[in-house]
Amino acid sequence: MTRATTRTSVTNLLVIGTGAAGLRAAIAGHDAGVEVTVVGKRPRKDAHTVLAAGGINAVLGTRDPDDSWQQHAADTLAEGYFLPDPTFAELLARDAPAAIAELDEWGCDFARTDEGAIDQRYFGAHTYRRTCYAGDYTGRAILDTLADRVTELGIDVIEDCYVSDLLVDEGRCFGALAFDQHTGDRTVVLADAVVLAAGGHTRLWRQSSSRRDENTGDAMALALRAGATLADMELVQFHPTGMVHPEDWAGVLVTEAVRGEGGVLRNAEGERFMERYDAERLELSSRDRVALANYSELRAGRGGPHGGVFLDVTHLDRDQLLEKLPRMYRQFLDSQLIDIASETMEVAPTAHYSMGGVVVEPATGATEVRGLYAAGEATAGLHGANRLGGNSLAETVVFGRRAGEAASAFSLDQDVQLRSRHRIAAAHARLDSFVHEGREFARPLQRAVRDELWRTAGVVRDEETIDEGLATLGGIREAATGIDVRPSSEGWTDLAHALDLDGSLLAAEATLLGARERRESRGAHTRSDHPDLDPNLGVRITARLDEDGSLVTGRATVPSVPEHLRELAQQAAELEAGGERLLE
Repeated sequence: MTRATTRTSVTNLLVIGTGAAGLRAAIAGHDAGVEVTVVGKRPRKDAHTVLAAGGINAVLGTRDPDDSWQQHAADTLAEGYFLPDPTFAELLARDAPAAIAELDEWGCDFARTDEGAIDQRYFGAHTYRRTCYAGDYTGRAILDTLADRVTELGIDVIEDCYVSDLLVDEGRCFGALAFDQHTGDRTVVLADAVVLAAGGHTRLWRQSSSRRDENTGDAMALALRAGATLADMELVQFHPTGMVHPEDWAGVLVTEAVRGEGGVLRNAEGERFMERYDAERLELSSRDRVALANYSELRAGRGGPHGGVFLDVTHLDRDQLLEKLPRMYRQFLDSQLIDIASETMEVAPTAHYSMGGVVVEPATGATEVRGLYAAGEATAGLHGANRLGGNSLAETVVFGRRAGEAASAFSLDQDVQLRSRHRIAAAHARLDSFVHEGREFARPLQRAVRDELWRTAGVVRDEETIDEGLATLGGIREAATGIDVRPSSEGWTDLAHALDLDGSLLAAEATLLGARERRESRGAHTRSDHPDLDPNLGVRITARLDEDGSLVTGRATVPSVPEHLRELAQQAAELEAGGERLLE
């Protein structure tokens, strides 16, 4: 083949990903005094962060002065079924208020109380109201704020740029190989340090709140091939309420803020069924319990015409809905011509958030690969078996900043910049290997992966179907070797799709291997053949590539909860004890 133009770019800090975690890392790098380059597959104001609608957590006490960072950390640990690393939970809870103040100072359009303070509302499984919000478009407001700040600081951002490989030599990451998705032109970005903030892998499920070509597991695959370890890949949060029709809208998120404002879940018989599953917290129960309740109602035949249950806000005032939930109001008008003030919304569980990912050190985001850091949904450690709603946006800005600061400190400590021509040549050769004529196409194979993960690693799993899924992935991987990839009038999107599929297959296999290994039901991971929680599985299931390129699993211990959080966490966990947990 004739290779497109190749150039070399040199920077101190390379950030991969234009979402909130990546942009916050870039700002931290700039503030530390290093040169920063950001690359992303999507435009900086259209990363997946814009779909995070409901809110961002921080203990401000504007509604509930009795709240504390200790209670926020305890709620995070209990909601995660004690699989989160307590250091992650504590750092998030301690740092989040300052992160909110910073966003506010930079112009983020948070909702206000009558007294002018930043307003806060309930999210599921929170002890107090601690979720700050901007209507029901909080993620967009935060991303716009960060993107504007990046522009103001003059940080270099390269959009529509696909990173195919991290460059690693003798355990040290020294940059990445990327290509322009329109022209195919390649750039070898040499960097002292890299922050990987390229999202999760929830687009690998048939019903997903992610859009096409995002969250395909490519961040996890990049880290694996670089020598890093993954953990908790089987722990995927299924949001209880995603749209079910029309087809183009299936899986699109119906934010938890709808339930936070008083929305009620009903089955086809009109019954408020959450009374059976969590009589105390009802619709504001933990996400895993509400998702399983919805799934159970559907399996029992009490669903609607499109395979969903019904979310009802018709008892609320229209003006309240327009003020608090403007995006949801418009979403159903645009998609179904439904006025949610007078008609119910049909919803079902949708794959929403990757709680596993790259193993990092909590305070710095450092991986085991020197010079490689990670932040945001690409990482594991904070959420455990179930993410506390509103913690994801807080995670991006808190740990994006920390990773950016640590990577910058690493850069400033270097005397020379590493460059390995051998490793660069190998990355080019790998990318070249995808470009050829063939009889297969990436899109149908991507759909096959999504269908298979929805069937074998959905809301409820069992060992027999997990094994079937692993076998099916092997067949898809074989078919993927014959994908047709060549430039067209659409540019080099075929190459991007082929790489997405390649990363998806690796992330999907790690997910199924972890799901098979975790022979219990804990949080978002429900096994019909192992319905009880196993105290001996309070561990992290890890995955890494061995010398021949095969995925191997292992186990890692979870640090114990420190004494100053233990009692609060146990009290929060007691709320999880009641209610039915139906599987049939």
